[in-house]
Amino acid sequence: MKFLIDECLSPQLAKMAIEKGHGDTSHVVWIKMGGLKDWELKPNILEGDWTFVTKNSVDFQGPNTSRAPRDNIPKRCSSR
Repeated sequence: MKFLIDECLSPQLAKMAIEKGHGDTSHVVWIKMGGLKDWELKPNILEGDWTFVTKNSVDFQGPNTSRAPRDNIPKRCSSR
């Protein structure tokens, strides 16, 4: 499995994945795609058959429109 780590997450996470045997892991910044929004990365994620690791789950789940607690959904990256 190939992992692509979002720039909101530390490059150290990518290094840890590589050390644990996931040699195809990369970080968005390492492949010169830093600064792009998650949806702008989508074509490259699909083309590269990456598993995208991000904490911007609201980008994929949509806004909070229910009354159910969503404490498990991380906040947006402060750099965006």
